[in-house]
This record gives sequence, structure tokens and C-alpha cells, in this order.
Amino acid sequence: MTYKPYNSLDKYLKERFGGKLYKLALSCAETCPNRDGTVGMGGCIFCGEGGSGDFAQSPGMPVSVQIETAKALVAKKLKNNVNVRYIAYFQSFTSTYTPMSKMREAFWGAAENEEIAVVSVATRADCLPLETLSLLTEVNNIKPVWVELGLQTSNDKTAELINRCCPLSTFENSVKELKSRGLEVIVHIILGLPGETLYDMLSTIDYVNSLKVNGVKLQLLHVQKDTRLAKTGYTPMTLSEYTDALIACVERLSPDIVIHRLTGDGAKKNLISPAWSADKKKVLNTIHREMKVRGSFQGRTFVDFPKNDGETQDSFLR
Repeated sequence: MTYKPYNSLDKYLKERFGGKLYKLALSCAETCPNRDGTVGMGGCIFCGEGGSGDFAQSPGMPVSVQIETAKALVAKKLKNNVNVRYIAYFQSFTSTYTPMSKMREAFWGAAENEEIAVVSVATRADCLPLETLSLLTEVNNIKPVWVELGLQTSNDKTAELINRCCPLSTFENSVKELKSRGLEVIVHIILGLPGETLYDMLSTIDYVNSLKVNGVKLQLLHVQKDTRLAKTGYTPMTLSEYTDALIACVERLSPDIVIHRLTGDGAKKNLISPAWSADKKKVLNTIHREMKVRGSFQGRTFVDFPKNDGETQDSFLR
């Protein structure tokens, strides 16, 4: 029997769409509410000038042009381009923090493209007003829409430190609203945030489990140029530390949740540290090898706690 340690995105795509989908990094927004003064200034401390969209196309281009340009970049990695289908990933900044007319043109333009199988929208939980939810629901009637929300941590003190500027109550309400409309929710989690222990990371996993989301993206905190984090003297995790924390989180994660990412790699030209994170293949091989050695698998330590059952959850974690 083939060893399958976690509910991977590749497995999910093959089961749902019959094969691999290739991601096209697109843009339709140019800022975030915690950058322009609406709720905060400067953005999250780990986010650079590109709004975490280092590989995304320019938001100034029509979405049709963005798609073709991004396809050309993906084509360089493919052996053939026959019957290739894509995920239109609106990645940079807060994709729903832009004029409605621009969102409508971008999201509908992607959904109406026959080669696009999924429209994925990266945004903040506090940027989903009713009108935007209605638009996403309309598009979801044509093509599946994934809404990616940046949580990073469930710890309020850490959230303040990283300048997230969005309370958990808002996050929970947005997840509820999205799920009630049949939209799939993917949550971004960062491991190794300043001051956080393994207990804090596992608490975030428990929190996400309680919300019954569809997917997660797990990410190492790495230091990039032109970020406030780069000025703090922060020391990132070692590969060994990240592997241990990552495996503990995967084991804690509900087996029903799809893992879209085990690590991340920004533009190498902007990376300050850790240097090891630039070799994504090596990182993934290390994680997979260690999981196999340990007999580790997703959900191994998962417990379906009632939401906000702090005492029971705390006692288990300790």
C-alpha cells in the first residue's frame, strides 16, 4: 500500500478534477486596509512591497492578458501543453479590497475562460461585505471559487505584533458567511511567528479545525527584504525545528481538511533568511522522509473539541 501521510492538494485535485491543475498568479488589487490607514498602517510585518504576490502579474493589465502571460511562464515547466487546466489565483495584496467594477471584471473574466477550472481569491476576513459575497457566489455558480483567508495565528497577542488588524470574531463571521454560500475556505497559517511556541501553533490548528474549513496553507515565517520583520533581528526556525513543528501540526489537523501547502517560497532575490527555505524540493523531501520514518499521518492526534472549549483543549496540549 502506498504511504499517504496527509490529505494533499494533488490528491484532492485528481479526485475532483481528474488531474493536476496549474496555478496562474494574478492580481486585481494594489493595497490592503492595514497598509493604507483604514484599519492600520504598514501592512503585516512579514509582507513586502509586492503584497505577498512576488510572482503575480500586474493588476494594471486586463485579466485576459494576465492569464496569457502567466500561462506562458507555466508552459516553461511543462512537457506539453495539451488539455492543461488552471487555477486563476488572485494572489497579491487583498484581492477584494478594490473597486467592485474591477473585481467583477477580474473574477468573471477568469471564470469565463474555458481553461480555468478554479478561481481562487486571496483576501482578508474584514474585506468581505455583502456585495462582495454576492459577487463571489455568482462566480461560484460558473466555476468553483476558493476564498483564501490570512489568519496566520489564533493568538491575539501575536496578531497584534504582526499587525494583522483583524479580530477573530470577524474571521469567524466571514468563514460562516462564506461556507453558508457554498464557497470553499482555505486558511493561511504561519509557523514560527515571533514569540510563539509549539503550544501556540497547535492552538491555531485546533481553532481552524473548529471552523470546519476546507483547506489550509502552512507556511514558514521567512524574512524578506523591505519588510518590517527584517528590521527586528528575528531569527527564523532551522529546518529541523520547522520539520518538527510542521509534523506536529499536520498530525493535529483534521483529516478532512486539504493541505494546500506544507511550506512556501517567495522570490529568492528578496529572501534574507533562512537560506535553507529557498530549496523547496529539499524541504519537502525532508518533511516527507521524516513523516515516513515516524509513521506520521494527518489527524494522528486530532481531537474534535467543541469550539472554544479552552479548558479541555489546554489540558490536552499540555
